[in-house]
Amino acid sequence: MSCFPFFRSAAEGTADRGAGRGRLYENVTQTVGNTPCVKISPAMCPPGRTIYAKCEFFNPCSSVKDRLACAIIEDAEAKGLLKPGDTVVEATSGNTGIAVAMLCAQRGYKCVICMAEPFSIERRKLMRFMGAKVIITPKAGKGTGMVAKAKELAEKHGWFLCRQFENDANADFHYKTTGPEIVSDFEGKRLDYFVLGYGTGGTFAGAGRAIKEKRPDVKIVLGEPEAAPILASGTKSERNPDGSAKGSHPAFKAHPIQGWTPDFIPKIVEEGVAKTGYDEYIAIPGQGAIETSQMLAKTQGIFTGISGGASMWMAIEMAKKAPEGSVLVAMLADTGERYLSTPLFETIQADMNAEELEISKSTPNFQL
Repeated sequence: MSCFPFFRSAAEGTADRGAGRGRLYENVTQTVGNTPCVKISPAMCPPGRTIYAKCEFFNPCSSVKDRLACAIIEDAEAKGLLKPGDTVVEATSGNTGIAVAMLCAQRGYKCVICMAEPFSIERRKLMRFMGAKVIITPKAGKGTGMVAKAKELAEKHGWFLCRQFENDANADFHYKTTGPEIVSDFEGKRLDYFVLGYGTGGTFAGAGRAIKEKRPDVKIVLGEPEAAPILASGTKSERNPDGSAKGSHPAFKAHPIQGWTPDFIPKIVEEGVAKTGYDEYIAIPGQGAIETSQMLAKTQGIFTGISGGASMWMAIEMAKKAPEGSVLVAMLADTGERYLSTPLFETIQADMNAEELEISKSTPNFQL
């Protein structure tokens, strides 16, 4: 018998390989959603508990924000707010911009993205690769600065502004897709905790509400970066008449979990707390998020970013204190490829290290 019983089931669950999806797709946006929940092995999961990762990097542009882009663009089209040839503008840390660029490319809209200076270089390149124009805003302006710039551009040029932090279509899409997907996947099975952080708050407010309606005993575990506990502070963000934040939150400090917790409390988050609430709160250390992402890659073969590491760090900490037998599902928002120029990869070298050189020299030919 193997000392590692989780290896025995490695080939199980593969009988449907080769079956296809049983349908054809008219365009790439139709492939958004229905992402899998994948079990975490005992190499990371505390004993007596079970953790699943909902892997949003299975979306066509590799992040949960593909859902948001579909939500906002499809809603705007249905309301007659967009017509062929229009320009779409939005402020983003990157994943939303990539997803909006995908929708715009497929639909034939022009796309302008505003992004604050600190976010990873590869995100800028990906958006430009998909045809978007990327406007970089100063680091000192934080998230509120890039949001203000996008609003300024929309008003000046008459462009359609996505308003991802206030747009109800965002949470509604998660209510109709992400939440029901989890409910369906766990039908007839135990589920005790739904674990996630927030960027816009759409997943928290929408999926959280859908899960609570069908499975009211499931506890929502919400997290923030340890350096930026703005929701935990109890201080609300002051708002403009359109629901956007007036300025930077006093409890915010810079953190490495890109895409999570901007320097204000999004309107969608505030409404989600009021309507659905959360049962547990966890503050995540930045280094813990980074190390957990690295562990997911090295022990699970799961390639996710810093925010995915943060969600899994939360799930592991929650599992440690949860009753025996508890089952948790954590949201992994995106792929690790968005972070090649960030601290997530700072210890990963391009050249061979000493151990690799030794392996190379163990045979006589083709050595550098």
